[in-house]
Amino acid sequence: MGTTQDQFSVGGMACSFCADSITKAYRRTTGVEAVDVSLAHEEVLVRYDDDLLSEVEVKDTLRDLGYTIRDPDKAKRYDQQQAELADGKRRLQVAGGAAIVVAALMGWMIFVMGQFESPSLGMDLLTLGLALGTMFGPGRYIKTKAVQSLRRGILNQHVLLEAGAVAGLLGGLLGLVVFPNFPTVHFFAVSVFITTYHILSEYTSLIVRTRASQAVQRLLDLKPETARRVATDGTVEEVPVEDLEIGDRVRVKPGENIPVDGTVVEGTSAVDASLATGESIPEETTPGDAVIGGSVTQTGMLIIEVTATGEEAFLNQVAHEIEEARAMKPGIIQLADRILKYFVPGVLTIAALAVLFWAVAPLAWGAAPDVQRGVFAALAVLVLGYPCALGMATPLALIRGGGRAAARGILLRSGDAFQVMPDIDHIALDKTGTITVGEPTVNAVVGYTADERAVLATAASAEAFSEHPLADAILAAADEQGVTAADPDAFDSVTGKGVRATVDGDEILVGKPDWLADEGIDLSPAHDDIERLQRRGHTVAGVGRAGTLIGLLGIGDKVKPDAAATVQRITEAGITPVLITGDNERTAQAVADAVGIDRVMADVLPDEKRTEIGRLQDAGHRVAMVGDGINDAPALTQADIGIAIGAGTDIAIESADIVLMGDQLSGVMDAHEIGTASYRTTRQNLAMAFAFNGVGVAAATTGLIHPVVAMGAMVASVSAVLANSFGWQLLTGEGVTTEFAPDNPTDG
Repeated sequence: MGTTQDQFSVGGMACSFCADSITKAYRRTTGVEAVDVSLAHEEVLVRYDDDLLSEVEVKDTLRDLGYTIRDPDKAKRYDQQQAELADGKRRLQVAGGAAIVVAALMGWMIFVMGQFESPSLGMDLLTLGLALGTMFGPGRYIKTKAVQSLRRGILNQHVLLEAGAVAGLLGGLLGLVVFPNFPTVHFFAVSVFITTYHILSEYTSLIVRTRASQAVQRLLDLKPETARRVATDGTVEEVPVEDLEIGDRVRVKPGENIPVDGTVVEGTSAVDASLATGESIPEETTPGDAVIGGSVTQTGMLIIEVTATGEEAFLNQVAHEIEEARAMKPGIIQLADRILKYFVPGVLTIAALAVLFWAVAPLAWGAAPDVQRGVFAALAVLVLGYPCALGMATPLALIRGGGRAAARGILLRSGDAFQVMPDIDHIALDKTGTITVGEPTVNAVVGYTADERAVLATAASAEAFSEHPLADAILAAADEQGVTAADPDAFDSVTGKGVRATVDGDEILVGKPDWLADEGIDLSPAHDDIERLQRRGHTVAGVGRAGTLIGLLGIGDKVKPDAAATVQRITEAGITPVLITGDNERTAQAVADAVGIDRVMADVLPDEKRTEIGRLQDAGHRVAMVGDGINDAPALTQADIGIAIGAGTDIAIESADIVLMGDQLSGVMDAHEIGTASYRTTRQNLAMAFAFNGVGVAAATTGLIHPVVAMGAMVASVSAVLANSFGWQLLTGEGVTTEFAPDNPTDG
């Protein structure tokens, strides 16, 4: 026995206060060694001593706090999320209906009858029934969370909300049975309104979260469900992939996804393994080479011996890396929540002191204790202390920023992203598809006994019937430059080396320089050029005609036009750019030199990318990761901010916090600038909201604040925050509609 680690998908988390409450509860539990809570993905990772705690006890802590534990099966988990969404909608409909009725009653009483006091006992009892029905009907789950939090000594938004709701209920009851001058209806209305507001806030968050990420499932779907297993007698049968065992052999045809991790025992093929390496140029695979499940064969049939199955398979390991990274992703505590961390106990303390003051202080000037005033003051403090504007300050600022971002082709998928953007000091960039275009292209042509156009025309003619991806690059370059290629009279593909063709009676060889040398072609004139092109990260193809080297082709991944300018903007902002790639050191360094990046991490596998990001974070850095491929997904999830290129893979996009709609890299710094501005607006909003709440609570201690005045103050504070967030846009006509979907709208 010893340390055990369990990971749970948790339902019911709505803001960073929830994550903080769960963390505190576990840290106060004997036997728990560490806990990581991911609000963005609603996951909790708990490490505990199984000699002191059982798995059931670990789960009971979450359940006692009022949260649910979802089924580990992803399909069932999605169904549970849909059920939670339906329950949330039902609660909102019931609470919203009660709020509308109460608002209508108050409006009729104030604007039609012209009075603040209740006109009849019937109206008092009706609003009392609506308050009790809202608090103990759709709002009952909030009380469960508040009670369990208090039992553990945790003060959070649920405790403050229930304090305000109960204060409204007590105020109405005191007016109903003790103090005849109390505004009974208004106090009962407060209980209904703040409970409904909280339910609305959590439902909004729930809508966002039930857009369940299908990234991991899409990743696993890359592998076929069945495979062609080759028996010892040579017969072939189609079996489910999960039935394969280590040592089995499977047959894979050209153009198919490889179903398992294994070693090639027969056949040769160009294999697209970019999901692991990020390399855009397929690898020539021959017997003895390892292949990864999910890779795609290009040109030849392979017989593969299975070397890993189940959880040991590469794609399953990547899926596990993504899920674990989600659970352990560093938490981003919203600025509003940092304020509320002190605001909540402050409000509760002031409410208690208000009662004590008016019960004792009048004795100092010879008056009788004013208990009624003290109770009124305490209730008003709790009502005014519910931080509605504070809760809206962050989402409104982010919605504004999200609208500006959308106008520039930037989709904000997580509300956390813009909050942490000003603190980013390292940006890690993938190479293939991020800094580069992601497709092999002919970047250089060198001619010796023929000019460059003739070299390209000869190579294109020889490759006309080839199915190799590099042949596609050569033919595309010829077409782009208007070079005419003739069909060869004869053609032969030499797997792993190149092609041999006959054009106009001459034998043409196009392929690896070493192969051309083996065929008797003198490469001495090209040695310097071959080395130069290889230093630039190019794959070099020699072009020989009639036994003579006529030229070279440098084939590689072209750097995006805006890459160098974007790296310069990153550096000028005081941020360190880092190139992190699965490509080899030579290619990576060539690309880094081309765009101005000094720090390079090459030959890095997906799990190692995540590890490198984690090391930067452990050193105290805030890190953004930019990528587009499957091999980037764990790192995108691990990073403080994951930024996906919109032209990339689904799993990269699903794993990211920000998506650049298109393939332009310049959006990285556009997002940084917008995020920084949004955070500034957030701070301004919070300052105004806190001023309203702070002044309101202080004034409420006098015992002279009427509930209607309190609600008016709340409206004023929300209006001020709204004006600061959207005032300029309303004046200029700039739209505020956006695809922004906050991951954790702050309750308020």
